[in-house]
Amino acid sequence: MLSKIKIFRLFSHLGSSTTPCIHKGNNPPLNKLHYLSLNHFCTITRSPTTAESPELPEWLKFSQNNNPTGSDSDDDFVIPELAHWVENQKHDHGSKVEGHTLKETIDSDIDKISKLLKFRHASVDDFVHALGGCGVCVSESLVEQVLKRFSNDWIPAFGYFKWAKSQTAYRHSANSYDSMVDVLGKLKKFDLMWQLVEEMQELGGYVTLATMTKVMRRLARASRWEDAIEAFRGMERFGVRKDTLAMNTLMDALVKENSVERANDVFLEFKDSIPLNSRTFNILIHGWCKARKMNNALKSMEEMKQHGFCPDAISYTSIVEAHCNEKDFRKVDSVLNEMEENGCPPNVVTYTIVMHALGKGKEISKALEVYERMKQRGCVPDAAFYSSLIYILSKAGRLKDARDVFDDMTKQGAVPDVLTYNTMISAACKHSQEEDALKLLVKMDENSCKPDLNTYSPLLKMCCRNKRMKVLSALLNHMFKNDISLEVGTYTLLVHGLCKSEKLEWACLFFEEMVSKGLVPNDSTHKLLLIELEKKSMVEAKERVQKLMSQARQQG
Repeated sequence: MLSKIKIFRLFSHLGSSTTPCIHKGNNPPLNKLHYLSLNHFCTITRSPTTAESPELPEWLKFSQNNNPTGSDSDDDFVIPELAHWVENQKHDHGSKVEGHTLKETIDSDIDKISKLLKFRHASVDDFVHALGGCGVCVSESLVEQVLKRFSNDWIPAFGYFKWAKSQTAYRHSANSYDSMVDVLGKLKKFDLMWQLVEEMQELGGYVTLATMTKVMRRLARASRWEDAIEAFRGMERFGVRKDTLAMNTLMDALVKENSVERANDVFLEFKDSIPLNSRTFNILIHGWCKARKMNNALKSMEEMKQHGFCPDAISYTSIVEAHCNEKDFRKVDSVLNEMEENGCPPNVVTYTIVMHALGKGKEISKALEVYERMKQRGCVPDAAFYSSLIYILSKAGRLKDARDVFDDMTKQGAVPDVLTYNTMISAACKHSQEEDALKLLVKMDENSCKPDLNTYSPLLKMCCRNKRMKVLSALLNHMFKNDISLEVGTYTLLVHGLCKSEKLEWACLFFEEMVSKGLVPNDSTHKLLLIELEKKSMVEAKERVQKLMSQARQQG
């Protein structure tokens, strides 16, 4: 637990911390797209022998008297202490983890494949052809890494998958097929997804519940709820049993995509033919609470009892969360007391939800009292609890306290995880602590804590806001090396941020790249970019963006 001294300090509101003084270096001026050209995500197709600073596409060039996005002194600025890290993102020196030669070979292979796949080709077969003679030895681990790295770019991903399948002495595993099924489902290529499932069936024993879980979740995510249910009904054709686990998986997928009514329909259809368990009812209770239908949630809890299952901490926590969302903390206390009386004490998840809700409601003192109550009952905080506490303190402007909690976590037996780092990075970015935010990302590398998409979002947004184009490119390369693929949300963030910073060349290039991957930009993104291009009289670029949007809608 946190020391008494530190807990006492948390109750005292501190002033805002001082941001370290940052000095600009004397870097030579660079072409405004120089660092974009180093980025693995760049959509400009060029041969490997082309210079690193390509000319702008014709539709992005400005007249001599109208250069609204000219070179900015902030573009190439890098915090001196982080200059080495930024420069390192340009080159892949191979993994230093454990120093295994095998790992270094794999890293080299993934780079070779990535360089070939980043060039845009019109079809899957074109990518298969481009990979011919690349000299890379296929392995299951390499396939998994490629599919993860290109998980939001299905054409090169599927091209690589088909090419790998054609290699002698290699056979895709069931896991690799599952990963490809997930990529196709994620990008809503459902016809191809089902074709691949049929192929897996022909191979014999490849289709498992893991496969069908990916199918059902992707269909539900695309609001194709009836298709997800039909996939469950027909899964025995692929040799997958319709048992309790499978039914719960389907119901959970439907609830997560805001369709608890359909989850309940599944429950009613199969409750007499498939055994139920406590998780079945907990899924429904959570779904009804999420939909703010408390009477239905309580009814499901009663039905749970009738089937011989006692409501557990998970059941009650869903009720607690619903009352927290309504900011009805009197009912929250009542449910917490009921849990104690029924011999089902709140767990760390319950306390985290309550503390988080109080913090969001600016009830900081009461939120910290939850910690005291939790400690008195012998409930040990985990990384998620500390992450929530850090979020609350940061939002209240108590950055020094938040940092103290972060630094004290490990001493209390809770190792910071990706959520903890994301919370710290987000807070630093929000309070314009650029150096601290980037140092936290470096610290994640040092502690072997793998970042996710949410790690980078606030950092990218900060770079756009501050016009740190060199750092922006370094971050995009860092994402790529961590096998994180850009999706619509991140592209939207980039285009919006770059428009606001008047970096329209970059905004247009990211917009084009989004469309080239088969992703459909939001209407708001499209309209914003058109408005900004109109302001700068960039007629040709505006027409190009309009054509790209029409293309995206047709392929979407």
